[in-house]
Amino acid sequence: MNVDEDLLREDDYQPAAFHPKSIILTLMLMGVGALFVALSAAYVYNRVQHPEIPPIKLPTMFLLNTLILLGSSYTLIQAKKAYRADDTEGYKKNLLFTLLLSGLFFVAQCIAWQLLFSNDINFQHSNTASYLIIISITHLVHVIAGIPFLAFFYYTARKRMIEPVSVLVYFSDPAKKLNLRLLTVYWHFLDILWIYLVVFFGLSYFIQ
Repeated sequence: MNVDEDLLREDDYQPAAFHPKSIILTLMLMGVGALFVALSAAYVYNRVQHPEIPPIKLPTMFLLNTLILLGSSYTLIQAKKAYRADDTEGYKKNLLFTLLLSGLFFVAQCIAWQLLFSNDINFQHSNTASYLIIISITHLVHVIAGIPFLAFFYYTARKRMIEPVSVLVYFSDPAKKLNLRLLTVYWHFLDILWIYLVVFFGLSYFIQ
């Protein structure tokens, strides 16, 4: 057995939670979470310091975007289940659905901002409006950052899942299994983060 085979076997039996990629992702998500907590705290501080400035009511599109993002998480879960079940068509189909829903989220969020801007709610409106726009843009940037990985998974599946042998090799690749798991964790994190933001800004509007 050569050195490469030894390393591969060690990687196969290494717990996923302690894999270097898992640790990197965990640290990254902690950093992203800290960023949004800091922005939320700054928003609350601004509200306390300037109680005369009214909060911003979220457009209904923000709620619709929540459903879209949750839908993309569901299809990604289904893709992961299809991968475990060696379901080639189900895997590719759900990856494509996740990719399309992610694009739809981007378009819907742009529409939500347009609704805000059409009501003169922009960076010049108030600090509360600025925080809402900046925080939602920051979240969308992280969604956009995940789209190339989704596209790569889908492209690779379409390219390699042609013959029975290539399908078997693809489904038995531990690296791909780990990468799919990490992508799913990242996507669920974005879902939770978005729900937190919608609830946070929703409550801040009603609690004046």
